[in-house]
Amino acid sequence: MPSETNIHSETARFISSMLRSNFGKGPASVYVTVKPPFFTAHIRGFIAPMEKILLRQKEYQRVLETRDLLMQDLKQEIILELWKTSALDVKQLYADWDLEKETGTIFGILQDGAGKEEDSFWPEELNKQEFIEGINRASILVQKKPGSTEAYWLNDRTILVRRKEILVPIEKELIRNGVIEDLKLSKRPLERRALKEVQLETILKRNISEYFVDWNFDKDEGFIVLILKKESGQEDRKQ
Repeated sequence: MPSETNIHSETARFISSMLRSNFGKGPASVYVTVKPPFFTAHIRGFIAPMEKILLRQKEYQRVLETRDLLMQDLKQEIILELWKTSALDVKQLYADWDLEKETGTIFGILQDGAGKEEDSFWPEELNKQEFIEGINRASILVQKKPGSTEAYWLNDRTILVRRKEILVPIEKELIRNGVIEDLKLSKRPLERRALKEVQLETILKRNISEYFVDWNFDKDEGFIVLILKKESGQEDRKQ
């Protein structure tokens, strides 16, 4: 089994190489966190040359749709290569992007992490239940209160939220009719605006620099990854 440092570095190296091979340009940096049952890769400085042209023409949706389709096509290859290079046994893989900040995240659920959610760390000085209630308020603004909401403090700058039973009837009908990509593209900005409205920063006593979202529509689950801003005196993280 590779060491934790090797897992992080090999995973970052593979993701950088994969993005470079498929987009023609790699990211400036990839910071990997592995905390079973989850892993995240925070990607910075990532916009391909052709995408820059499209963004200058305000074709944001086209860029996001292309990335979604490409990631969906590459999903099984990525899962296999993460196992080969880093011994990460990934069973579900997700991704989201912030085109304005040229950042993104690829994250997943690991096969061997069952049961470890209960042991997740949360800072004592922060009210976890208040944070979860804030997430639920954001969900109500755009759909409905989740059947359950779980929050995980992965490191000093990364929080992952898992919500279950979040879809409303019209969304379920759109999914049955195959209108999946349009639904994703519509829900992303709605959820981000809602998350900003419920004042999570006040609850966390930290500024949030990036909001990422993705879904497993088959399982009626939604995920949120929050990237917190560096605290004063905190070194910039690199991988």
